[in-house]
Amino acid sequence: MSLIIGMAGKGGTGKTTMAGLAIKYLVQTGRTPVLAVDADSNANLGDVLGLAWEHTLSEAREEMKSSVGDVSITKDVLIEMRTQEAIVEGDQIDLVVMGKPEGAGCYCAANSVLAAVLEKALQNYPYQVIDNEAGMEHISRLTARYMDVFYVVTDASRRGLTAATRIWQLVDELKITVPNKYLILNRVRGEVSPEVLDIIAKEKMNLAGVVPDDLTIYEADQKAQPSSLLQPGASPAVAAAQAIFKKTLG
Repeated sequence: MSLIIGMAGKGGTGKTTMAGLAIKYLVQTGRTPVLAVDADSNANLGDVLGLAWEHTLSEAREEMKSSVGDVSITKDVLIEMRTQEAIVEGDQIDLVVMGKPEGAGCYCAANSVLAAVLEKALQNYPYQVIDNEAGMEHISRLTARYMDVFYVVTDASRRGLTAATRIWQLVDELKITVPNKYLILNRVRGEVSPEVLDIIAKEKMNLAGVVPDDLTIYEADQKAQPSSLLQPGASPAVAAAQAIFKKTLG
């Protein structure tokens, strides 16, 4: 059985950074190998992890959809080949990028084959971290309908909390089984206001912890340095994130 961790949030809230730090925590606690799944159409999880990618699974889907009538190779073999090509191997961490959403036309057959092949590939990894976009399109169409732990990441703004509430509800609407669902307040300056805490309580979101706004994360990004390599002693945000993952993942 795999430990499947999902991460979602509105763009700009630091969701992908949190995904990278969750992966770092798994590695540091000896839970490897980890498959990092970048399911955000604006893919940058590889940058956080220091892993460069060339191919995406959406390319395989598009190729399969456009190869109607080509009998030189079966579609399941084609998808399996392209899936293996899309997996970037690292040190204890592998990465696969889902890619762009569907274009025009029917993708039902392509999605069905791709989902089966992806599920087979995932069985090789005891630990998986899926970095989703806010709408979680790939979750609804391709990836497994089960996650052991799901984090919704937001800042303390009204818009961020509104998006977090929608994502929190979307998990139930998509009928994804999630035994453990948590909210992470990220990029927080100062104390969390009573108004924010009231919203969280009203929506019955389980607050796992608060991560402070941290210039160290910003500076690492500006220097094109993987933020997952930052150490807790040098970064308050990394220290807070590790405390959250220790609390929720053990």
